[in-house]
Amino acid sequence: MRRCRGNETLVSYHRPETLKDALDWLAGAGERARIAAGCTDLFPATERPSLPGPILDITAIPELREITRTAQGWRFGATATWTDLVRADLPPAFDGLKAAAREVGSIQIQNAGTLAGNLCNASPAADGVPGWLTLDAMVELAGAEGRRTLPLTAFLTGPRQTALAPGEIMTAITVPEASASGQGAFVKLGARSYLVISIAMAAVRLRVEAGQIAEAALSIGACSAVACRLPVAEARLLGQPVEAAVRLLADEVIAGDLSPISDVRGDAAYRLAAAPELLRRAVAKVIPLREVA
Repeated sequence: MRRCRGNETLVSYHRPETLKDALDWLAGAGERARIAAGCTDLFPATERPSLPGPILDITAIPELREITRTAQGWRFGATATWTDLVRADLPPAFDGLKAAAREVGSIQIQNAGTLAGNLCNASPAADGVPGWLTLDAMVELAGAEGRRTLPLTAFLTGPRQTALAPGEIMTAITVPEASASGQGAFVKLGARSYLVISIAMAAVRLRVEAGQIAEAALSIGACSAVACRLPVAEARLLGQPVEAAVRLLADEVIAGDLSPISDVRGDAAYRLAAAPELLRRAVAKVIPLREVA
């Protein structure tokens, strides 16, 4: 889309078909440029009748929509949608992330909302983040000076804050092969059962060998400024019989890893009480699956 003012042509909207074209345009657009994909967060945050330009729409770049298995693990293109993720053939370790995908807004939102957009929006209540954390996810960023990767924990720096630099685009989310093992689960607490922003949520991934927990990845979201892993609780589970996992996750074991916040959906004390229970319920979802297997 172009607007003309006298003899001057102002480019307010650009929809390239290659990543190079996108990065070249972004480099010359200045800090006012905004990146658009599913727009499920971008439009609600805009008070004008239309998006203020300049706008870079990255949805026509084919490589950014792909979900692929690589020699290193799994790669999820930035503009892959939540529906794409749910339909992808992924191992059981991703079951928690798929469960979270089904909780993102409505079906229409899941069809349009993108995986990278959920992370770049950096809401403390972003449903996808706890699941990505249990998978040791990394984000791939591209800019005029090349590509770099960051752990998701380093990319999310605060509420609505990320490490994305001016002129950069998130191109993918990657999961290492070692973290794609085990079984995942997700549990969310909200004021109602559908179309709800989380008060608290828990994601888990357990790998069990010979009846004992060989790996535990536990994460809580919507309870603090940024979703977090629970290293103390994870260490408590390692080497323990799988049937003892729920009992070992006492409130005090989990509380030490949390810094709950208060907002209009719930106060810190409520979240501190709810988070351990959600985590135990998520773990309980995994254990029967493991016993059947």
